[in-house]
Amino acid sequence: MIILKYIFLFFIFSGVTLIGNLISKKYKYRVKELKDFKEMCNILDSKIKFTYEPLGDILNEISGLFQNNVISKILDKTTLELKNNTFKLAWETGIDSQKSALNLNDEDINVIKGLGNMLGKTDIQGQLSEIELTMDFLDTQIRDAENECKKNEKMYRSLGTIVGLAIIIILI
Repeated sequence: MIILKYIFLFFIFSGVTLIGNLISKKYKYRVKELKDFKEMCNILDSKIKFTYEPLGDILNEISGLFQNNVISKILDKTTLELKNNTFKLAWETGIDSQKSALNLNDEDINVIKGLGNMLGKTDIQGQLSEIELTMDFLDTQIRDAENECKKNEKMYRSLGTIVGLAIIIILI
């Protein structure tokens, strides 16, 4: 009977510690996703600047570079929606379709959605300036996310362990 009790306590401790670690990783994933979106913007900028291909073709090509990634799914959905809608509406639909899979906050998503405002509407120079503006906003969001990650990641890992130990002490 005592062995079962200790096994039960071990699983409780492990579970609560795991939950703390999962919450802490969301902060790392947010930084990574923002950097991936910035990289996507860099590639988009280069493709628009040098290839003069249609936006749908460029998005398909970029999607191939981010295989098995949320960005790839967003770009695929955007390309699909682009056949019937404006780029802005298609881009927002693509982002909204993967919103639950993203580790981004609302401010991050609004910055990324802002990319769709001018793409496909203006000349090449206007589109490039819109991409540059989005990359500047993403830089700010990346800095904020990195600061938040440094501040909260260790706290949630430690908190998971401490809460697990507290539960064990209470149950003993």
